[in-house]
Formats: sequence, C-alpha cells, structure tokens
Amino acid sequence: MAPAEPIRAPRREPIPIDLRAADHLRYIRETMQRAGEFTAVPGWGGVLMGFTALAAALLAARQTTPRAWLAIWLVEALVAFAIAAPAAAHKAHRANLPLLSGPGRKFLLSFAPPLVVGALLTFVLFRAGAVAALPGLWLLLYGAATVTAGAFSVRIVPVMGTCLMALGAAALFAPAHWGDIFMAAGFGALQIGFGGWIARHHGG
Repeated sequence: MAPAEPIRAPRREPIPIDLRAADHLRYIRETMQRAGEFTAVPGWGGVLMGFTALAAALLAARQTTPRAWLAIWLVEALVAFAIAAPAAAHKAHRANLPLLSGPGRKFLLSFAPPLVVGALLTFVLFRAGAVAALPGLWLLLYGAATVTAGAFSVRIVPVMGTCLMALGAAALFAPAHWGDIFMAAGFGALQIGFGGWIARHHGG
C-alpha cells in the first residue's frame, strides 16, 4: 500500500508589490492628513453659542442707546468665549489631541489676529459714532478668522467662515436697523447649523 501524501494547502498568489506600496502610501497620507487637522472645534458648544447669540440679538434690538447695545454684544462675546474654550478643551482631551501645540496651536494663532483687529476697530468706530458698521465688521472678521483657522481644521469650518463673511459684506450695505438681524443670522442661525453638523460628523 502506497504511503499517503501530505495534504498541501492551496498556494496563494503573492500580492503584487505595487498594490502593497499603494496601500501603504494611502495609509501614510491619511494618517498625516489627520495629524495635520485640528478636529476639536466644538460642535455642541457652537450650537449653544448660537442660541445665546439669538438671545443677545433680541435684547440688543430693544436697547435705545448705542452704549447699551454695544454692552449687550460685548457680554455675549464673553459668554461665547466662556462656552467655546472649555468645550474645545474637553473635546481635545477626549480625542487625545494637544490643544496648544501642533494643529491646535496653528488653529489658535490663525484665529486670534482677526479678532484682535475687530476689538481695536470696535473701540475706534464706537468713539467715531459709526456703530452701524459694527455688525458687518464683526461678521466679516469672525468669518475671516474662521476661514484662516479652518485651513488647519476639517473642511466644513472654512465653509462656515465664508458664509459669515458673505453675511458681513451684506450687512455693511444694508440699512442700519437690520444689524441685529444679520447678527442673529450669522452668530445665531449659522452657528447652530454648522455646529450641529460638526457635532454629528466630527465627534461632538
């Protein structure tokens, strides 16, 4: 009786080296792309900021003096910062992302200069009695900050900034009493819409 031959597993065809190299390059490219993005932009925090802006717009529209109107919006700016900063820090901590180095640092350094310019121009324009120009100015500069910082974040962020800039440009040429409507649309409705989108697609 002839000895039984060992059972051999079917021979697999080797994977072509060019396919493996393409997979490796794709993995490296995607990893580097994720590492270069600041994804801790607060989504739900942005939604909350939008609702506080809507409330501020309603209160500001009822004020009878420019000083009282400006005070409402300055308080709202502080409230928005108080919401955004811890929300971004919490999201960065959950995602194990550094907030003050790498993409986070680039995001903040790109976001801050337009806001500093806005603060200085607010003081100058208020002293000059040109309060009607402030809504357009604020929307334009906040939008510019979002666009420039968005270069280091997810793609939806610069889209939001572009929409804010468009609203700001329109506000500069609209009747002065429409200012709070534009503010509600930009800092309120747009912030809520884009914040919700970011929260659903980018982890809160």
